[in-house]
Amino acid sequence: MRRLGLILLFVLFVVALANAIQFTSPFSKVSDALKMVREKNLSKFEAKYWREMEDKYVQCELCPNLCVIPNLGRGRCGVRINIEGKLYSLVYGKPVAVHIDPIEKKPLSHFLPGTAVFSIATAGCNLGCIFCQNWQISQVKPEDADHYNLSPEEIVTVIKKNKLPSIAYTYTEPTVFYEYMLATAKLAKKAGIKNVMHSCGYINPKPLKELLQYMDAANIDLKGFSEEYYQEMSFGRLEPVLTSLKTIKQEGVWLEITNLIIPGKNDDPKMIRDMCKWIKNELGTDVPLYFGAFHPNYKLKNVPPTPVKTLEMAHKIAKEEGLKYVYIGNVYGHFGEDTYCPKCGKTVIKREGYKIVENDLVDGKCKFCGEEIAGVWK
Repeated sequence: MRRLGLILLFVLFVVALANAIQFTSPFSKVSDALKMVREKNLSKFEAKYWREMEDKYVQCELCPNLCVIPNLGRGRCGVRINIEGKLYSLVYGKPVAVHIDPIEKKPLSHFLPGTAVFSIATAGCNLGCIFCQNWQISQVKPEDADHYNLSPEEIVTVIKKNKLPSIAYTYTEPTVFYEYMLATAKLAKKAGIKNVMHSCGYINPKPLKELLQYMDAANIDLKGFSEEYYQEMSFGRLEPVLTSLKTIKQEGVWLEITNLIIPGKNDDPKMIRDMCKWIKNELGTDVPLYFGAFHPNYKLKNVPPTPVKTLEMAHKIAKEEGLKYVYIGNVYGHFGEDTYCPKCGKTVIKREGYKIVENDLVDGKCKFCGEEIAGVWK
């Protein structure tokens, strides 16, 4: 028991040391920090959701990390910096990824299927998933990534010029570029453009509620269904994500959920069943759920890809628990890509990857039996 206690103390020491290193600044003077911002063409845009503390410390209140940041230090996300007791975003208007994607790539299967979506991301993330598929841009500091200069006004102009129906805040974690996303979403909404985000859901309720006033849809990564999994694999906590899911649903924003299944980590049938029961009881049976196939990446290259039979097992459990719309992702040509009518069982949207092959919805209803299919179709 004494040995176990010593091990726990050591782990806590390592975590504290890691946090101290993260928040410690490489700059000894304000002028050095400002020089870096200028030379790397980053932003110095005052952040939202933080509070002043003594000795020029600040506490960021945007996400559950609640980082306490010394002068010239940064939050865990790497993109929010304290300069002389004020917190600034380094990535406002500085996206590292700008693409036009199919909406199905977000993934969103019940939101304007077959349409294209303008997609943006900046560097940074407030979690540290060791299996991240976009680690080259999510796990780097903004000064170490190439970026574009693109204001919210310019984004809306480009979207209107290309006659796109929506914009997605995606690829990395949009929470860390909150101010940029919020400003863009406000302009987009005013211009009749839909806003969607793909997020880990690691954000505090107050900023989330402000953002949701302008959001039309969200896909949230529910990475696993235990606190231990989140701590081991993502250096975060499960409970704030569950709170975000409930908040999104309560605010009337269209919600879909992705669960990436990693062999030996979160593929336990009981964990999957408990997760599906929670979704049914707290969010309802209409929320689409994706079981995604893991591919070895970043710091988890020693784990094999997810077997298709594991995904099919999870799919079967979700259906047994009463979820109406269950999908299998990252397996091209699988039956789990399609949308089925929960009443008659017929295929109402057939897909091949991100491509819509056939759409048998009529005004959001099954063409064969008239059952209303939950989603945003127009």
